[in-house]
Amino acid sequence: MGTITVRSPRADDLAPLVEVYIAARRSYYDGHLPEAELAEWERSARALGDDIFDKPGRVWLCADLDHEFAGFAQVGPDGELGLLHVAPARWGNGVGHALHDAALDALRDLGITTARLDVFVENHRAQRFYLAHGWRETGRDETHVRMALDLDV
Repeated sequence: MGTITVRSPRADDLAPLVEVYIAARRSYYDGHLPEAELAEWERSARALGDDIFDKPGRVWLCADLDHEFAGFAQVGPDGELGLLHVAPARWGNGVGHALHDAALDALRDLGITTARLDVFVENHRAQRFYLAHGWRETGRDETHVRMALDLDV
C-alpha cells in the first residue's frame, strides 16, 4: 500500500492536481460525453490558477502516496464534498479512503452535521465507494446521483 499523507495544498500542487483532476474525470466521463465537450472542459481545467486554493470557506486537502502527489479533496461551507479525486494509477492504495476521512473531519470542523455530494450517474465506482462509507442516495436525475451522510459532530 505505501505511506499516505493528507495535508494542506502548497503552491506547487496546482499542476499535479490539475492532471489528477483531468485523468480521474476522464475515467468516468469518456464515452458518456462528447469529446468536444471533454476537450473544452480540459482546456478550462488547465487554465486554473493557484488562487483556487484561496476561495473563502473552501477547504482543500492533498494526499501524497510515498511522497508523490496522488489525489485531492475539496469541501465547502455548505456541507458539500465537492471534489474527491485520486490518480487512476493510485486507485486501490487507500488514498481515497484517507482523503474521504480527512474531508469529513474538515466538514465536522466547519460545524456541518449532514454532508452531501453529487456523483455522475455513470460513475458506478464512486457510487459504490460512497455507499461503502455509509452515504445514502437522496435523489437522482438524468446526470447525477445525490447522496448524503449524517456526521457525528
